[in-house]
Amino acid sequence: MTNSDLIHDETAGIERLLEIMRRLRDPDGGCPWDIEQNFASIAPYTIEEAYEVADAIEREAWDELQGELGDLLFQSVFHAQMAEEAGHFSFQDVVATMSNKMVSRHPHVFGAESREKSAEQQVADWEAIKATERAAKSETGTLDGVAVGLPALLRAYKLQKRAARVGFDWPSTTDVLEKIAEESAELVEARETLTQTEVEEEFGDLMFVMANLGRHLGVEPESALRAANAKFTKRFQGVEKKLSTLGKTPSDSDLAEMDTLWDQVKIEERINPKTP
Repeated sequence: MTNSDLIHDETAGIERLLEIMRRLRDPDGGCPWDIEQNFASIAPYTIEEAYEVADAIEREAWDELQGELGDLLFQSVFHAQMAEEAGHFSFQDVVATMSNKMVSRHPHVFGAESREKSAEQQVADWEAIKATERAAKSETGTLDGVAVGLPALLRAYKLQKRAARVGFDWPSTTDVLEKIAEESAELVEARETLTQTEVEEEFGDLMFVMANLGRHLGVEPESALRAANAKFTKRFQGVEKKLSTLGKTPSDSDLAEMDTLWDQVKIEERINPKTP
């Protein structure tokens, strides 16, 4: 089979996608846009595609998930192709590394260890293996390896989780709530007396503690905020629909009217929670 045949063979699987990517990056006859890209320029698209996967799952849009997962896979293929061109590694190296990692981190599945463990013990074992891997890469600090490029709220959660493993944590949820009250008061004071930069610092402190509260409550803050965004979007769209029946848009309304309609939308949600 020629490379051209491979590109048009719908049954060829991952090899077809890899060949398509090679052709797109080919200096002779490839796509000018794809040829010009580099790791830094593609990284934002990779992050965006990951969020679109999460969005499809959040909405239970299973008919869209296949395409979104394909878009995310293509990002991995794109990065691997650029890496191979630069002599760093190939897509097959990526696959081998991931496979080796999963086998290493699951000795209770692929090795001699017993599967008779609680979920909590398996998590502890997983973290111990990861710590060993970090040490092998000279990442000996408690916070080493927490990716700087993560969304800030998620990174705050992971930093606090890592620090808690070595005992740097509030003993109870009550202590966190007291800290939130303290940070809130400081933010109010900052608003009245400090510069905008100092206000932003106090606001950041408050958000950081809120992320820690989520950890103490067993709530992943990034996921909770995505759900809150979805809920707000759905309710505000409900307000817009009600205004539309009155021949209005939000610009034609006022806060009092929209707030009343908002309450109506919330009541309707309780009566019929499955309404799309």
